[in-house]
Amino acid sequence: MVAPAARAAEGPVKIVALGDSLTAGFGLPLAAAFPTKLQAALKARGIDATVANAGVSGDTASGGLERLDWSVPDGTDAVILELGANDALRGVDPKVTQKALDAILTRLDRRHIPVLLAGMLAPPNMGADYDKAFDAIYPALAAKHPVIFYPFFLAGVAADPKLDQADGMHPNAAGVDVIVRRILPSVEQLVAKARAAQK
Repeated sequence: MVAPAARAAEGPVKIVALGDSLTAGFGLPLAAAFPTKLQAALKARGIDATVANAGVSGDTASGGLERLDWSVPDGTDAVILELGANDALRGVDPKVTQKALDAILTRLDRRHIPVLLAGMLAPPNMGADYDKAFDAIYPALAAKHPVIFYPFFLAGVAADPKLDQADGMHPNAAGVDVIVRRILPSVEQLVAKARAAQK
């Protein structure tokens, strides 16, 4: 057990949430966006961490790869990677999505930055073959890379009209609360991994 004074001396764990509109907080005030709510939830658990919002609405996995270096600056202690939903909505070849996410994870691993990989599932309108190929991306990446794996970012929220905005795709403020509550144990693991890497 680390004494509180020693923990404070270490400074906050700097987390970057690298994602699309689900991270950015599309349709919501900044205070209701996932990174802001997650940082508050960590603080409520006595965990000193900052969560930077590197979500870009409409971004694909390939777009995330292109902006990786400036979205995840030097000094970042950990990354939550949430990309791929737009790939599925646009019917991007799952091989292209997987290659981009693989490259992101490889580069972050080289930088010794621990990652929480948030998985995504294809929407049902893309057809069974596409769904099968897309849905296999994240478990395969989790098996290949030393990540903490959270299988479905929208677990408990997807297709629930009480938790989604009118578009049926983006969570409302209550939906973000559900996402934060469900993913929090995995983020706590990420923080512990980042702290261990600092020693």
